[in-house]
Amino acid sequence: MSDFVNATEAASLAVTFDQTGQSEKAVECYRTAARLLDRVSSHVSPESQADLRQKVKEYLGRATFLQEQNERAQQEDSERLMQKCYFLMQQALDADEANLKELALQLYTQAVELAVSVKVSNPDIKTRINGLAAQALDRAEEIKGIKKLGALPMERKQPAISPSRAQLQREQSVQLKVTGKQVYTEEEKEVLRMTSNINNNCFLPFMDIDLSEKFQYALPFEDRASELKLSSKQAKEFDGWVRPHEVSSDPKMIVGDHVDCFSIKQTIVSDCSFVASLAVSALYETRFNKKIITSIIYPKNKNKQPVYNPFGKYMVKLHLNGVRRKIIIDDRLPYSKYGRLLCSYSSNKNEFWVSMLEKAYMKVMGGYDFPGSNSNIDLHALTGWIPERCAIRDGEADFNADALYDTIRTRLERGELLATVATGPLEDADAERTGLVATHAYAVLDVRLVNGIKLLKLKNPWSHLRWRGNYSELDTLHWTANLRAQLNYDPDSAAQYDNGVFWIDYASILKFFDVFYLNWNPELFKFTYCIHQKWDAGNGPVKDAYNVGENPQFTLHVQGKGAVWLLLTRHITQIDDFRDNKEYITLLVYKNGRRVYYPYDSPPFIDGVRINSPHYLCKLIVGENSYDKYTLVVSQYEKSRAIVYIYLTNAMLPIY
Repeated sequence: MSDFVNATEAASLAVTFDQTGQSEKAVECYRTAARLLDRVSSHVSPESQADLRQKVKEYLGRATFLQEQNERAQQEDSERLMQKCYFLMQQALDADEANLKELALQLYTQAVELAVSVKVSNPDIKTRINGLAAQALDRAEEIKGIKKLGALPMERKQPAISPSRAQLQREQSVQLKVTGKQVYTEEEKEVLRMTSNINNNCFLPFMDIDLSEKFQYALPFEDRASELKLSSKQAKEFDGWVRPHEVSSDPKMIVGDHVDCFSIKQTIVSDCSFVASLAVSALYETRFNKKIITSIIYPKNKNKQPVYNPFGKYMVKLHLNGVRRKIIIDDRLPYSKYGRLLCSYSSNKNEFWVSMLEKAYMKVMGGYDFPGSNSNIDLHALTGWIPERCAIRDGEADFNADALYDTIRTRLERGELLATVATGPLEDADAERTGLVATHAYAVLDVRLVNGIKLLKLKNPWSHLRWRGNYSELDTLHWTANLRAQLNYDPDSAAQYDNGVFWIDYASILKFFDVFYLNWNPELFKFTYCIHQKWDAGNGPVKDAYNVGENPQFTLHVQGKGAVWLLLTRHITQIDDFRDNKEYITLLVYKNGRRVYYPYDSPPFIDGVRINSPHYLCKLIVGENSYDKYTLVVSQYEKSRAIVYIYLTNAMLPIY
């Protein structure tokens, strides 16, 4: 019976090792227990023999399962090691081609050290890693002068960047010509420094030197501020933080040649406007082949496409408080105990650009418990495109619904505009009847005029729950054969799967929605200029309804004719500004070019509406007989504290 005792002891140890994750020891003990029990079974009764053989089968089955699991884990580890080596080599080659020899040498050396420091059982992967190590070593020795140049042929290029060049340039949109001084004044630099601290994190302006950011580490990168505060809905389901390789067999930043707006899914983070902004930006990239959203994600490959980083570090370039700023994150994402990501994601399980962009934005905004903003703010942060808010006030004398529709349709078609539309409060009965969500943002994917019918194609960021009224997939009255053909749309097929995408008529938009958020392509303009200043709360009266003499004022001298757009942006540094924004700003325009003391002695040419959004856009059209000098007055209703703001002008030929 000593075999039986030993088998029992081995089985007990196997279970203990199995439960504590020591799978290799568990496999050995399970097999030992099975072997001993098999020996015992030949000396017992037939009834006991059947029970023992069943146990032998169970132990061998568990040992085989754990062994296969170990082999899969080793294979995955080898593949991740291969990914890291390839990543280091690609970064080294990019630095080498940019003539950054010191950085290239460091990266080549790291690739070699990584390749020789680990054990890989897979012979194919071992061969490929050894090949990469040899290539990296050859090039590193060439750079150090050990070998003659030429062993690794490379195209020689002029330096693309210079690590010593850390000057902060005024210009942020490379397609525009900057009027005036290129470099910020010391006062402006101080303003930008002050507003770099956002929600207890520091986000510095993005400069050329940041293009040589380090993305590789001995251990997986962890951002000290990356475990963002969760929303209450997330917290109820939260199980832990996971990295892409833990939930995907082949993680990539982007799958395929371009991002897909239809794959984007919002979960339980309250950022519908941000997800809608991602959708319209992704659609623009596909439609016009211009990388306005993927261009802000680092690291990149030679084709300037963002790539998956097996070391877990990413950099995102967001337009915040007047300039592009550098956001560093790691790739840890919140995961549910029910086996799903608790952040927005791509429906392609191997694609992670959606989750990483959201994480970067949520880091800026203080965490996943974000109270929400609007697409003007979000799209401006993502793209730098010029924000404009167009309230829907159907029936009011100064609201031209037809002109607004025509503008959105024609400009969207030309690639000059990104658009979203948002609902306001809705009664529960209206929400149930219409399928619309109250105070919710929708991406505008298309705007079409067909046979005199004004239609818009929208996407709910949730990727489900659609409009149930006119021209929905449920509408059997309005979808004629001709209309179906012109829009290439089959409502019967659409009814089979709810992806949150639907057609809706403009009349229903006017009835059930509150506001269009439009972001204009800065490439429309030829010239730009911006000024960053601080307006102290103690300067001037709290209310400027009667006296604006101490308000910030600027003279605008326009030479020639065209359109001048004036954007006033208030810098925001605390999440409370989004939760309960009490600062109302606007821009007043006068036709004299001199300081204004009393706002209505001579009524303003443009009397801006005071809004509590960070952005206020004022459009000035200068014609043949227009004034050539204007006074611009920054105004704030019931000023309660100092504000920091950017005043930005863009000038171009007429677009109307």
